[in-house]
Amino acid sequence: MKRLISACVLACATAFPTWAQDVTDTVLDNGMEVVVIEDHRAPVVVHMVWYRAGGADEPLGTSGVAHFLEHLLFKATDDMESGEVHRVVAENGGSDNAFTSYDATAYFQRVAADRLELMMTMEADRMRDLILTEEDIETERDVILEERNMRIENSPGALLNEQMGAALFMNHPYGIPLIGWKHEMENLSREDALAFYRKYYAPNNAILVVAGDVEPDEVIALAEKHYGPLEPTEGLEQRARPMEPIPLAPRRITFEDARVGQPYVVRNYIAPARESGAQEEAAALVFLSEILGGSSATSVFGQSLEFDQKIAVSTWAGYSSQMLDLSQFSVGIVPAQGVSLEDAEAALDAEIEQFFEDGIDPDQFERIKTRIRASDIYAQDSARGLANRYGRALTTGLTVEDVEAWPDVLQAVTPEDVMAAAEKVFQPSHSVTGWLMAPDRETGDQPEAAPVPEAAPEPAAEPETEMEVAE
Repeated sequence: MKRLISACVLACATAFPTWAQDVTDTVLDNGMEVVVIEDHRAPVVVHMVWYRAGGADEPLGTSGVAHFLEHLLFKATDDMESGEVHRVVAENGGSDNAFTSYDATAYFQRVAADRLELMMTMEADRMRDLILTEEDIETERDVILEERNMRIENSPGALLNEQMGAALFMNHPYGIPLIGWKHEMENLSREDALAFYRKYYAPNNAILVVAGDVEPDEVIALAEKHYGPLEPTEGLEQRARPMEPIPLAPRRITFEDARVGQPYVVRNYIAPARESGAQEEAAALVFLSEILGGSSATSVFGQSLEFDQKIAVSTWAGYSSQMLDLSQFSVGIVPAQGVSLEDAEAALDAEIEQFFEDGIDPDQFERIKTRIRASDIYAQDSARGLANRYGRALTTGLTVEDVEAWPDVLQAVTPEDVMAAAEKVFQPSHSVTGWLMAPDRETGDQPEAAPVPEAAPEPAAEPETEMEVAE
């Protein structure tokens, strides 16, 4: 049966070309980029506006203002009442939301294709004509503080991630929590929000991505009608962020919290992100994360530590390629009952060393390559997924050509490429290791009535890289 499934996946991956959609890319006179992705299989459209501004672009002392402004953009404009965007989208049978990352903020709607102009009308209105009252500021500041309480303060794992991020990035703003430091969030003002809004929420800092049952000429004409008249921000400089010094020593953090039911070890390494025109190293790191920790049943960590040695409850490795400046490569282990964090970390390190000695299993490598290709093909079924992929790439320094070349770059990765990338990333001085544990008890021995275990962290390369407005 496994062979049959593998054969079917391989057949799908080789029978259909990747990135079959037609993509049109243009720039309006006011500097707004417009990307149209045709997909005529269903009469729906995804409309997304991306701003090249996120958590890493915030002025010092105003951490969290990018996410704060994301919430505030659902307030009133000169032509709309507070909450009107969400209400109108729902009345037209669609859905909408927004999210903030370190490198971008995006707003999107999914509606019937004949409602596209209505979406542009509303989104263009709030790009430049937002009206904020002191009451709006107080209300939404309370909302984001409560969000921080729920997502960060009430989660020992999230608190550890926050401390590890600050230790890993000693100078770059990626080390500042995306949601913001609590003491700075409490002082965010109307002036802070409006200053960020007026500078960055402008057509020459925005990318419109429309995916679905549309014709490019019609979309561009609508964009010129609704977004074209908007004034750009004059003198908007290129993003230039403080960069990291060369790290000289590994860092370690032990975070103790009485709420911890399941201790674990996590290590984050500074890693390169995808570079425009030179995506090969990032592609190799995608393979490395899959080889080491992609599937418990087939990965290096899973097979050895979970199944053979039974040292771990779970293991993982993760890497996110799409960051503007730098990224992270993460490995981790949740020890089995009776295994200390010290022993679990030693076992994880031993597996990494063994990996460098043994190299990559050719059969495993080919299976991963097939699975990645199939995943790229299946991703074409989602208009929002396609819009998200292009928007995220364009706001992190990549181009449409880079996005279209990415599947072929992945397929061209060799085992030698992966090993070279691993040698570069797995440098102790470039890492932060974190232990999450409960105080005053052995790290591997859980009491009879332990608290409800906190779930093991998701196998992602960086903690909290995206904040979404709650529905």
